[in-house]
Amino acid sequence: MEKVELRKAKIVFFDGVCHLCNGFVDSMITLDTNHTFYFAPLQGETAQALLPAQDRAHLNSVIYYESEKLFYSSTAVIKILVGLGGVYRIFGLFWVFPRPLRDFVYGVIARNRYRWFGTREFCRLPRPEERLYLLP
Repeated sequence: MEKVELRKAKIVFFDGVCHLCNGFVDSMITLDTNHTFYFAPLQGETAQALLPAQDRAHLNSVIYYESEKLFYSSTAVIKILVGLGGVYRIFGLFWVFPRPLRDFVYGVIARNRYRWFGTREFCRLPRPEERLYLLP
């Protein structure tokens, strides 16, 4: 496997024990036919190398890393979905909603995701075909 140049990669950081977050990652890997994104758990080595400690300690947000910039919550999700291109650019329509409103809805889901969707005891292990896109 070729070593990923982390500083130039587009990385989706997610809560590795959250079923909802893992479902999002599973869907993204399937939908990302151009292999634009890499994925890494917030509890992993890649997060430790690239994210501030407070971001790793608070697992309540997906974090999107692109061009050495970090995007959080609803902004991260919209940028990720629009980044898929094609029909997924329609999610760009969510930019019309003010960020406080988007983040409020995101926050309700984030605060309740363990109760509504459950957790895993351990971070997900990549299937063989995913190993190129899941970072430690």
